[in-house]
Amino acid sequence: MPDQALKKYEEKMIKTIHALENDYNSIRAGRANPHVLDKITVDYYGSPTPLQQVGNITVPEARLLQIQPWDASIIKEIEKAILASDVGITPNSDGKIIRLVFPELTEERRKDLVKDIKKKGENSKVAIRNIRRDAIDHFKKMKKNNEITEDDLADYEKEVQDLTDKFVKDIDMHIDNKSKDILSV
Repeated sequence: MPDQALKKYEEKMIKTIHALENDYNSIRAGRANPHVLDKITVDYYGSPTPLQQVGNITVPEARLLQIQPWDASIIKEIEKAILASDVGITPNSDGKIIRLVFPELTEERRKDLVKDIKKKGENSKVAIRNIRRDAIDHFKKMKKNNEITEDDLADYEKEVQDLTDKFVKDIDMHIDNKSKDILSV
């Protein structure tokens, strides 16, 4: 039973890392990245549909994204959705294809993005530490209910701390990699 609980908390930590990776993928770094459109939904025949499901998204050049909808009648809806999102790019359309031109990032904007990256990383570390706290509380309850011994409690606390240290180090690595990616011209 305690090993299953430990596994459950480890899975929560892994999900936190995946959430951070998804957040980082949606940050635009001056280069065209289709992931910046992941959170955008389009009103397609009355239902909100992810942008990836209404058209083909390609990267023909380093700083250009092209969206070719399968149904040309929804081009205006796609443009509205992009403008309403926090992507910060104005779409250009020729009636068949929508183009998003990514401007070169200024030094100031790069520094702001790095601050944002670090903030998101810190929030993920807090989430990992909260999971650690929940896990340790869970094992202390088990000890209180005489389900595990004092030695078992110490072992589980050490395992939870080792997992926490591993995932915090992983988050630090993600922060460094994304910061270098943003700061490289």
